[in-house]
Amino acid sequence: LQLVESGGALVQPGGSLRLTCAASGATLGDNAVGWFRQAPGKEREGIAWINSGLTTMYGDSVKGRFTASRDNAKNAIYLQMTNLKPDDTGVYYCAVDRYGLARLYDLSDFGSWGQGTQVTVSS
Repeated sequence: LQLVESGGALVQPGGSLRLTCAASGATLGDNAVGWFRQAPGKEREGIAWINSGLTTMYGDSVKGRFTASRDNAKNAIYLQMTNLKPDDTGVYYCAVDRYGLARLYDLSDFGSWGQGTQVTVSS
């Protein structure tokens, strides 16, 4: 299973973006998937998670602004981001939760990392 992120861009504060995490080589099926981001000079942090039953979880920094969704027919996961702030700037990644435990704080639970897509929030 390979994951490829896309949809990153330069956007003004208050703007919106939708990121796509496209899977290939296998179906996402029952896999849960996490979204992560890494700001310059900072560690990678987990920000969102969605499982096959469409249960979602979010980090405090994005709760109420970001929404994860999935379309199994398209073998893809999405991250809708609204009211973007400069602190949202970073490289965004998706990864498969190997155990389905939603431990976004433990990067070792996740695999099949994509290459990332850059999101820059700036005026």
